[in-house]
Amino acid sequence: MRELIPTGIAGLDDILLGGVLKGNVIVVEGMPGTGKSTMASEFLYRGARDSHEPGLIVCFETSAQKIARDAAGFGWDILALVRENKLKILELQPSVLIDELQSEAGVLSQEIARIGAKRVVIDGLTPLRILSSRDNGQFLRETLHRLWLRFASLNVTAMLTTEVSCNHPIGEAGAHEEQFLADTLITLRKEARRRSVHRSIEIAKSRGQDFFSGRHAFAIQPEVGVRVFPRVYARPKHYETQPSSTERISSGNGSLDRMLGGGLLKGSVTLVGGISGTGKTILGMQFLTEGAKQGDRSLLVSLDEHPEQILRNADELELEFSSLHAQGQILLHYDSPLEVELDEHFYSIKSFVEKHDIKRVVIDSVAAYESTLPDESREFCVTLASYLKGRQITTIFNFECPELLGISQINDRMKSSAVADNIVLLNYIEISTMIRRAITIPKSRASKPDQRTREYIIQPGGIMILDDKSVEGVERVPQLPLSSYYGVLARAPTRHSPVIDEHVAAGKPLPKSRMPSSSLKSKKDSSKKSKKGR
Repeated sequence: MRELIPTGIAGLDDILLGGVLKGNVIVVEGMPGTGKSTMASEFLYRGARDSHEPGLIVCFETSAQKIARDAAGFGWDILALVRENKLKILELQPSVLIDELQSEAGVLSQEIARIGAKRVVIDGLTPLRILSSRDNGQFLRETLHRLWLRFASLNVTAMLTTEVSCNHPIGEAGAHEEQFLADTLITLRKEARRRSVHRSIEIAKSRGQDFFSGRHAFAIQPEVGVRVFPRVYARPKHYETQPSSTERISSGNGSLDRMLGGGLLKGSVTLVGGISGTGKTILGMQFLTEGAKQGDRSLLVSLDEHPEQILRNADELELEFSSLHAQGQILLHYDSPLEVELDEHFYSIKSFVEKHDIKRVVIDSVAAYESTLPDESREFCVTLASYLKGRQITTIFNFECPELLGISQINDRMKSSAVADNIVLLNYIEISTMIRRAITIPKSRASKPDQRTREYIIQPGGIMILDDKSVEGVERVPQLPLSSYYGVLARAPTRHSPVIDEHVAAGKPLPKSRMPSSSLKSKKDSSKKSKKGR
């Protein structure tokens, strides 16, 4: 009968779908510094402390004192378990272990029997490989085969660590014998990403059980140990069971609600695009503030501004954001855009959502995902949106658009636009010598949005969307409303002419006095040519 035992390592049991098969021989491979010994020590420690499975560790190149010292850095009291006979550290020479495999009465078997060990760790197969590397590796394979048989006879689950010289997958040139003999093979990698380091873990194989394949991020954390973050895409899909709602909630801006056809549908995703300074974060703060005032806990995930700066800006705009944050109704989570790791980042958002029963989320901004992993940013946004929709969380994705005036390539640059139910564009426009702000809603699913471009200003209280009558006197200079212009999104606003518009609408020829100067000039030129011909 199949029996899974938990490794006890945070996140590892998730990608193993519950744990590893009891009695398996697990090989953990990786380059120096990838965390092999830390993982092996934690496997032993968690088993002895949490699963009532005593353990034994065999070390060739280190001492019991160093193992205890390193474990103490994670808060693991290895020596206490040794005193309680729940754990044993056995220092052996590789030659002694090889000799012991020839008989059944060696010290390894005796110590396992004495403490009733259920888990065994051999930390570092490299010395054993060097000593056994004769007969073209045949002796090493026989040694490892005897070791596997000994583990089986003693009814233990074993973990062995081994070094590799490069990050190669199983089966490629340079693969070692233990890779093929292992029941479960775990590969740890440490790779450069720009000037930072990215750690990943992969289950290359695990006989007799299913698992999440592919590379997953992991970290080695103080007071924790190894924490695995299952890759974002290795999750149950919500597509068939994803709930939907016809309930509408306020964005925190009444004028925007009317432009959206009555507000935001609960559980929808809204993409707000615009260059820096157009008010994306302010719009997000108004949205979260409205939710918090209605009793919903909200979350702002910032990948641009530090929380202290966000709170300062909210106070300057006289929003209630800061006081609601102090009350715990609005939560802030900051990740540096330079160091963000998508799997770990998703885990953080998921933890906030599920621990605090979050109902509204703002991601500010999703452009950071593209700069981190441009090839995976769209897939990440799809997965994140799917997760949030599955929990009926209403979400705003802010997107930093690189264009100063207007947006010309929505689908190419705004890669998350396909997952958005609504798209709100915030733009700068120039009319005469004045820079003004404009808001447009080109997309709103299951709604009848007002698709006119409207002007807005940023003032105490947040964003105020203007109607045609409220523009007079804005910024101390009389201005015509945006409805007096066309071509606003094309970055070349042109004044409407009531007479021209009336004749075009009626299909009548334009009066000569109202013809554009270019048309009059062309008529004069043609007249001159005809006279010259005569």
